Amino acid sequence: MLGAFANAFRTPDLRRKLLFVLFIIAIFRLGSQVPAPGVNVANVQTCLDDVGNSGIYSLINLFSGGALLQLTIFALGIMPYITASIILQLLVVVIPRLEALKKEGQSGQTKITQYTRYLTLGLAVLQATGIVALARSGNLLQGCDKPLLHSDGTVTFLVMVVTMTAGTAVIMWLGELITERGVGNGMSILIFTQVVATFPIALWAVKNTQGWWVFGLVVVIGLAIVAAVIFIEQAQRRIPVQYARRMVGRKMFGGSSTYIPLKVNQAGVIPVIFASSLLYLPAMAVQFQQDSSAAWVGWISEYFVRGDHPLYMITYFLLIVFFTYFYVSITFNPEEVADNMKKYGGFIPGIRAGKPTEDYLSYVLSRITFPGAMYLGLVALIPLIALVLIDANQNFPFGGTSILIMVGVALDTVKQIESQLQQRNYEGFLR
Repeated sequence: MLGAFANAFRTPDLRRKLLFVLFIIAIFRLGSQVPAPGVNVANVQTCLDDVGNSGIYSLINLFSGGALLQLTIFALGIMPYITASIILQLLVVVIPRLEALKKEGQSGQTKITQYTRYLTLGLAVLQATGIVALARSGNLLQGCDKPLLHSDGTVTFLVMVVTMTAGTAVIMWLGELITERGVGNGMSILIFTQVVATFPIALWAVKNTQGWWVFGLVVVIGLAIVAAVIFIEQAQRRIPVQYARRMVGRKMFGGSSTYIPLKVNQAGVIPVIFASSLLYLPAMAVQFQQDSSAAWVGWISEYFVRGDHPLYMITYFLLIVFFTYFYVSITFNPEEVADNMKKYGGFIPGIRAGKPTEDYLSYVLSRITFPGAMYLGLVALIPLIALVLIDANQNFPFGGTSILIMVGVALDTVKQIESQLQQRNYEGFLR
């Protein structure tokens, strides 16, 4: 990986792209540190030092690089865009019009991207309204009795909502700039940047609270987890596909061999985000409930707020398994793949084209999704188990959503750089 980056900086075109990406990342991180108008920075920092950031908004805070609980102009981070993208992916399966747009190719995908942007801004307005309302009422940081805003007036409220929504729009623009002029998917790189930004702080917090021995043990275990995650993320089942020869006019086409790569982790990090978001709902309901003496409030507070109860862990694990199967079923359609193979004269050796090919792909997909779901569930439980064993916070560095994002985006970016290097340095007839 280091060799790929070194070779990239020796190539003038790639060097310009990488420097441009670093410039955008610097702007992105600067915006994540600038507080929104009306925020009492001193009180916010005091509350963060006193109560930490391990509440129910830890996942959203992770995606914002710690900017959410500091109430900066980029407080919402990339989360509204992620949510909008997931919603559009689900709607493509449900709404025929969106499904038709997806099949139109580049023009249809451009239209879906435009819908994603509009939905992102709508979600940003809703999320900003909720976050500012919680900050004004004092419920954003549990256990903090200091006012987080200089004023709780309507003007301050509206200015903060507009500022955070505009910050989300700027983040989308920065991500698209990286995609067009940089390397890889810009949104993924911004997510990676925000997660990595909180990584050293979370790791050093383990050393400060537990000492050097536990810190060293966490680093060793973390490196082993990273190696295991890389191994699973790269693992795939390759289904061979043979294309028959066919005549088109006077030319012969086909006769080639290829394969369909089915990854063990076909769903990526999406099931973990789904499950975490769903488990945040009861905890958020408790925060907005005025009557804290209600029986259901006490039950949710005991089992679903801290995240260290066995019932919470079991529910979290089962939700991840369910959403893994659900997401894979809507993103990979065996019937569509089988029809496309039949249309272009392709077949799996030993399997008849058409319905038998569809059944075979469904069988292989269901078998390979099971270890993928188990893997996602176990990795997601690592920070929760660490919370119990070493009394770390919920942003335990090696595990859960953070490690999946860091490893996945890093591998994808390295592949993008290597592919561009191969385009510029190849051995051909002229060499």
